Amino acid sequence: MAGEPLWRISRVDLDKLMGTMEVASVRLSECLFATGACLHMERAALPTVHYGLKGSGVIVIEGEAAVELVPHTLVVAPANRSIDIVAASSSFSRSRFGIGTIRKNNFVPGSARRYEIGGGGPSFSLISGCFHAIYGPGLDLFASLASPVVEPFDAYDQLDRLMSYAMVELTVREIGGGPMASALFKLVLLALLRRSLTSENAWVERFSLLKDPPIAHAFAEMVSRPAGELSVQALCRSVGLSRSAFMSRFSAAFGEPPMSVLRRLRMRHAASLLAANALSIEQVALQAGYQSRSSFTRTFRKHYGTDPSDYRAKAKRTAVMHDRSGDYLTSTPFQNAM
Repeated sequence: MAGEPLWRISRVDLDKLMGTMEVASVRLSECLFATGACLHMERAALPTVHYGLKGSGVIVIEGEAAVELVPHTLVVAPANRSIDIVAASSSFSRSRFGIGTIRKNNFVPGSARRYEIGGGGPSFSLISGCFHAIYGPGLDLFASLASPVVEPFDAYDQLDRLMSYAMVELTVREIGGGPMASALFKLVLLALLRRSLTSENAWVERFSLLKDPPIAHAFAEMVSRPAGELSVQALCRSVGLSRSAFMSRFSAAFGEPPMSVLRRLRMRHAASLLAANALSIEQVALQAGYQSRSSFTRTFRKHYGTDPSDYRAKAKRTAVMHDRSGDYLTSTPFQNAM
């Protein structure tokens, strides 16, 4: 898209939204390519990230035009798309890429810290991986991504260091490695989201949560105060929209009405508090906006299929199993029960 994007979120609302983002899981690998070598990734349930380190290559995401990968270029690919990455060579033609003439090596992000593709010394390298990021917490930030995010950065942004440090944390298996890796990769995504204020690339408009400033403002209110006394009328007043316009635009952005989204945010907030095991059930209910434990329990059971006390017990068992197995990939129990 030529020129400035039509929609931009305000700095205040972006700050609120960035403050609620969490990385639930991340797997990363460094890939070293010989000249002309090709890597193939099958379709995966999670979005993938690719960051150029040295040399140049091309990434082709299923259904999209080829994108050149040079140092400090960050690409986020939608989930459920196959991907081919090839190191550039003197005889390489982007228009011919993907016709099956180049041998491909299948690649599973995170299954090894380093992959070497092709014979000879490396001429091109990048970090690739998959991740799960949530807003709120409660809504998948990149689930609705329809087209790739492509954004150039610079060496001084130090995204390569952040991703390398995260990759090390995932492989050394020290205590807290998973949370450390998630925190480091979160900084990468925060740097990307910050670009939504200045980038002239089309991806700025493709985030359904950010493309409509009034709706983004309403959502920021919901995620920053999930236990607040929020109503459709109050949200309409806060963003200056009529009820019909607000309901229509909110549903278009999220695929469901505002009170349904608010309930999901409250339940996910409650789930995180239960997993932390620091508050009583009654206190968790209050933090989730419920004055009655029975009402909270009914709603929680509807969303997660279990009582809050049982959820807390399962979260505790899951944490113990992760510690014993050395699996430092962070996760939240029932993270897909939405």
